[in-house]
Amino acid sequence: MDVPGWVWTLTVAGLVALLAFDYVFHIRKAHVPTLREAAVWSALYVGIAVAFGIGVLVFGGTAMGTEYFAGYLTEKALSVDNLFVFLVIPHSFRVPREYQQKSLLFGITFSLLARTALIFVGSALINTFAWVFYLFGLVLLVTAGNMLKPRGGEVEEAGNIAVRAARRLFHTTDGYEDGRLFTVRDGRRAMTPLLLVMVALAGTDVLFALDSIPAIFGLTQNVYLVFTAVAFWLLGLRQLYFLIDGLLDRLIYLAFGLATILAFIGVRLILHALHENNLPFVNNGEPVEVAEPSTGLSLGVIVVVLVVTVVASLVSHTGRAQTAIAGARRHATAYLDSEYTADPAERERIFQRLVDEKQQIIALGPKYKQMAKDAEGLLDLVDRAKASHDAAVARGETPAGHHH
Repeated sequence: MDVPGWVWTLTVAGLVALLAFDYVFHIRKAHVPTLREAAVWSALYVGIAVAFGIGVLVFGGTAMGTEYFAGYLTEKALSVDNLFVFLVIPHSFRVPREYQQKSLLFGITFSLLARTALIFVGSALINTFAWVFYLFGLVLLVTAGNMLKPRGGEVEEAGNIAVRAARRLFHTTDGYEDGRLFTVRDGRRAMTPLLLVMVALAGTDVLFALDSIPAIFGLTQNVYLVFTAVAFWLLGLRQLYFLIDGLLDRLIYLAFGLATILAFIGVRLILHALHENNLPFVNNGEPVEVAEPSTGLSLGVIVVVLVVTVVASLVSHTGRAQTAIAGARRHATAYLDSEYTADPAERERIFQRLVDEKQQIIALGPKYKQMAKDAEGLLDLVDRAKASHDAAVARGETPAGHHH
């Protein structure tokens, strides 16, 4: 079904307005969003995406509506892996918490432009060559296999190549210079690390687009639906980042769930390719009669796999242990890093999380303590953070309302 030009114009205008709103209201004043703020905005963006989907159902019919929701859910699920990268990069650059919103929003804007270009290229390829479905299917099957491997440093590598090139080409400063992108050093214009972080986020995100775009084309070939599902998902991503900061460690079975979804869509794409086949060496260039799972069934599979994965992760003791260990290490490092945040309430929040995590690690008992590669070193790190906090309390530096 073709979508008229005026609908496209209205949709793009609406998305640009949402982005502009984010730039004007959220990042003009650097701050650390509270959990409540992130939750409210996250719910709002999901609400907008769902309302749009209901509009598609009403005006475009059941088939279009189902395709949109299947695409949006798949992108949302795959984005959790994306978020892992979005957490790693600011962390490895030691971006002060207050400026993380700004770097993320820029990264997301760039993603939106890059992915829009990829969507139109993908669509042109599909319309011209039916065999592209085979290629997309294989890409997803390979990605599904890769997801089951333990995480290595490939994430940081991708970002680092872009960053090393930028550092070599431009004069860069070491400090974050009040969240500016450029500053003047010794009479020369210099780039701040914040711009490098944005380059790294955008560069790495393009790699992720290479598996998420084929995945969504596996569910719908309607360019309008692909574009809107990707755009609404991206716009809600920044809020989600602050919301699930601690949840990522908990979802220990997520990789299996995502691998299952990608493999399922990969197989669906290959079946679709056989159905449309015109490759001379497959069935003499004739289409192969095979059954294809419907979009409704695909949506069902995606929802069930995600629910099972999340529930299994949340009830798992190993997951709980892993969360406490990873969280304690991250929070202790952040607390001891004087440049991590200038906001006393944020420092206090990190410290409170740390106190809870230490209790959890001690309560885990010896079986799970072995999971922390360096359990003694970790507890030592936590104790150093506590000593630093006690010294601050003694100097009367804790935020009002937090008396110990």
